[in-house]
Amino acid sequence: MKFLVETSARHAHVSPADLETLFGKGSELSFRKELSQPGQFASNEKIKVIGPRGELSVTILGPTRGKSQVELSYTDARTVGITAPVRESGDVKGTPGCKLVGPAGEVELAEGVIVAKRHIHMTPADAEKFDVKDKDIVSVKVNTLGRALVFGDTVVRVHPNFALAMHIDTDESNAASAAGEVYGEIVK
Repeated sequence: MKFLVETSARHAHVSPADLETLFGKGSELSFRKELSQPGQFASNEKIKVIGPRGELSVTILGPTRGKSQVELSYTDARTVGITAPVRESGDVKGTPGCKLVGPAGEVELAEGVIVAKRHIHMTPADAEKFDVKDKDIVSVKVNTLGRALVFGDTVVRVHPNFALAMHIDTDESNAASAAGEVYGEIVK
């Protein structure tokens, strides 16, 4: 039983208040492309993420969230001089911060920079089929030409609104040569 493995590039999630600070009063995210998870999209809006040693341009994913956060690969985090921990999206307590810069203003995040923990989105029906439950940690084998790899420490995330797909960051994708359409399977 296989599932799609997608590369999730660096991005930010922003709160409505931070969006207005960065892009101006009344600003809303404009749709660029749909993502695999229902209701999620890449916006046309980009911001600069500034750390002690540099800056990167990142896309904002929509819709807005309750709290702003930035998800980088380890390589990205090193580039800007931030020691970001591996965390699940939304788990930002005690993480490093950064400065976000948009065309209308700046936001100083006291915390919120993470390297996203690799994960598989599943519906409850998918979880039953794969014999796993929410928050289980599994290993996933990805068969790519010349760079097959088993990703350990992969968290299973189960919710009725999810669509079956695994997300890895760009460093992980490069390690497995996971270009194009790539599938994985849980290995015991």
